[in-house]
Amino acid sequence: MTAHSSEHPTSLLCPQWLLTMDEQHPDQGLQPLTDQAVVLAGDRILDVLPLDQARLRYPQLHPLPLPEQVLLPGLHNLHGHAAMSLFRGMSDDLPLMEWLQDHIWPAEGRWVNPEFVRCGTQLAIAEMLLNGTTCFSDMYFFPEVIAEVAATSGIRAQVCTPIIQFPNAWSANPDEALDKTLTLHQQYQAHPLVRVAFGPHAPYTVDDTTLNRLADLNASLELRVQMHLHETAHEVSEAAGPEDNGITPIQRMDQLGLLNEHFQAVHVTCISPEDMQLLAERGVTVVHCPQSNLKLASGFCPVQALQNAGVRVVLGTDGAASNNDLDLWSEMQTAALLAKAVHQDAAALPATAALKMVTCDAGKAYSAKPFTGQIRSGFAADLCSLKLDQPDCWPLHHLTSQLVYGRMGDKVQQVWVNGQQRVKDGKLVDIDLLALKDQVRGWRDAIQAHHP
Repeated sequence: MTAHSSEHPTSLLCPQWLLTMDEQHPDQGLQPLTDQAVVLAGDRILDVLPLDQARLRYPQLHPLPLPEQVLLPGLHNLHGHAAMSLFRGMSDDLPLMEWLQDHIWPAEGRWVNPEFVRCGTQLAIAEMLLNGTTCFSDMYFFPEVIAEVAATSGIRAQVCTPIIQFPNAWSANPDEALDKTLTLHQQYQAHPLVRVAFGPHAPYTVDDTTLNRLADLNASLELRVQMHLHETAHEVSEAAGPEDNGITPIQRMDQLGLLNEHFQAVHVTCISPEDMQLLAERGVTVVHCPQSNLKLASGFCPVQALQNAGVRVVLGTDGAASNNDLDLWSEMQTAALLAKAVHQDAAALPATAALKMVTCDAGKAYSAKPFTGQIRSGFAADLCSLKLDQPDCWPLHHLTSQLVYGRMGDKVQQVWVNGQQRVKDGKLVDIDLLALKDQVRGWRDAIQAHHP
């Protein structure tokens, strides 16, 4: 696991336990190691080696001890709507379409503007950094604001531009949305933290003409494409009528040439074995959002069946309006427990597999050439540590099981993104929470005056 480099070493991290999730060394990477060190060189991981060797090889570095802490790759939240954090708890315990049509869409129509998106995204990023998330994917209006806030906050982001058939807060029509996507991509294509992706909302809100143009544009760009797909049984049954040639939305996306290794299908709660095989053959990634699906009674994603078919499955929290938090630790726990109930198999989605969904598997979904999600020489220095010094972590028979099945979000101590420390000893480094809280209160008071 050791590699040499001419890069200048800058940091020597010495955790009590190290969980690398390194797929080059699966026997070690998926097991907690002790007496190990991680050497950073600016924004990259330079070396992973035994602590005694590190002290000899890098005598100029002052070791940073992380006692009672486990160091692992930063987590990836691969689907959400960050600015909707300002709608958290506003309209709970309602069926999906009533929730959307009678509450969320009217509220968005009234309130969503660039400043709303700025404040809501700042709030979401603060929450995510504090629970160890170093990379997030977002699909919402005013993606140029989302990209700017992510870059300023120092968090890695996949910004999916909202492509919808009807006029909305960001675009008058889908052609304008596609053109603005290309402009935003050009602006950020060399940025170290922000990647732009196409975000066609759903099969029932984007027509074939728009999707054909998107596919043509992306043939050369090869950006990620993220879409809500097979979110409910109703969506699938409605789409399979005679007017749609009796095909499922997944089959329609395939006929349009969109299903490939760049495509990320969000939710997928209702799917046939034939469509599962199609996703596997095309290299599609499924983004599972278990807590949101449970809350809105949208259905159950058959995670184990998808993985058995060869489909990569990763995790997202969805927006805070339908979750109501952005905590990937609790999302992992829900995903693992739900898979066992859905498949009636206590061995379904074991703890290690759940942890892979937000680390090394997510890194492969984020980039065609993975560089996040593993603690490995040459990979991005995106890391988090958790302190396991509380009674609910004892006696710690199996560390990975503790991370997935325990209460972990409040245990995060340190977070680095691209080599920069963003959380230190459980506190945000560069975000003024008091100022942010005042802004959030202002939005809450305004929203409550019209949506009591």
